[in-house]
Amino acid sequence: MPTAAPVAIPLMNPNEPEARLVALHVREGQKVNREDLICTLETTKSTAEVKAEVGGYVIGLRFREGETVRAGEVLCYLAESPEWEPPQIEPPEQDELGSLPEKLRISQPALALARRHQLDLSRLPTDSLITSQMVQALVESTSTPGSPLLKNGFDPQMIVVYGAGGHGKALVDLLRALGTYQIAGFIDDGQEPGSIFMGLPVLGGSNALTGLYERGIRLAVNAVGGIGDLQARLRVFERLAESGFACPALVHPRAIIEPSASLSAGVQVLPLAYAGSEVRLGFGTILNTGAIVSHDCNLADYVNISPGAILAGEVQVGKGALVGMGATINLNVKVGAGARIGNGATVKSDVPENGIVRAGTIWPE
Repeated sequence: MPTAAPVAIPLMNPNEPEARLVALHVREGQKVNREDLICTLETTKSTAEVKAEVGGYVIGLRFREGETVRAGEVLCYLAESPEWEPPQIEPPEQDELGSLPEKLRISQPALALARRHQLDLSRLPTDSLITSQMVQALVESTSTPGSPLLKNGFDPQMIVVYGAGGHGKALVDLLRALGTYQIAGFIDDGQEPGSIFMGLPVLGGSNALTGLYERGIRLAVNAVGGIGDLQARLRVFERLAESGFACPALVHPRAIIEPSASLSAGVQVLPLAYAGSEVRLGFGTILNTGAIVSHDCNLADYVNISPGAILAGEVQVGKGALVGMGATINLNVKVGAGARIGNGATVKSDVPENGIVRAGTIWPE
């Protein structure tokens, strides 16, 4: 009588009994030899390849690529004959809270935590394995059971931070100080999805924006400062716009903005900064910590005013210009688009487009 050997899902990590079946290298009825590759599994910490311990025919495949499997479950059998029939397996009882959404990968501890807090599982990211640490961070970032991962539609308070770096840290603290927004997490193309930064989860790279939009998140903050690479900051704004995200103006509660000042969308004003009477700040402009922009200054789009810089009245700064830390720009001076003013420089006269004023110097030299 022909026999068969079960191919069981191994326990790859004692803290994660579940894994994702990322690749299935065999098909039903296929004949395999000993040591042939059967499947590839993935957890948050490792990947593993399952090989055939004996030769035989693949019978009774129970799972498909992309599905979540649990240690000890039988993936299939390797039978001596293609006519061998696998034993009947009783279907597992359906979870009392319903089955998992399609393509969702979540560890059992994370699943228990998510359900304990009544998170809407259909709104969790599907581009990475959800861990309990990630769920806890999401829970902490939502103040009530009616928050963005818990309800359908657009939530005007939920926001994502694009860029898990130094400027991202400052913006998270700004958002927390405001108390107006709920931070879903970070988007960062260079960080591991599911990792934690500033107590918040990294939700994925730019490819995760579509899924976040579908979950009802429409607001974002660009945390790529663009020092030395303005184009990187501009590309982030473009990606956000293409994905349907808006960038609100953000002003730290300890900054001072005169009532007659005008701030465009995407402006970021950090602590102790000052914008005077009838100042105009263009789209995406950064007014960093302790910077002073006096009355009637006009800053074009994407201008970056570094910490401690001082602009006297009626200064005009062109698109994408950078004013370094502690720099001083005198009354009525015009700084051309793309210009770079070095740290500690004093500018007494107009700077041409793409001009460079060296750190610590007096312009004109």
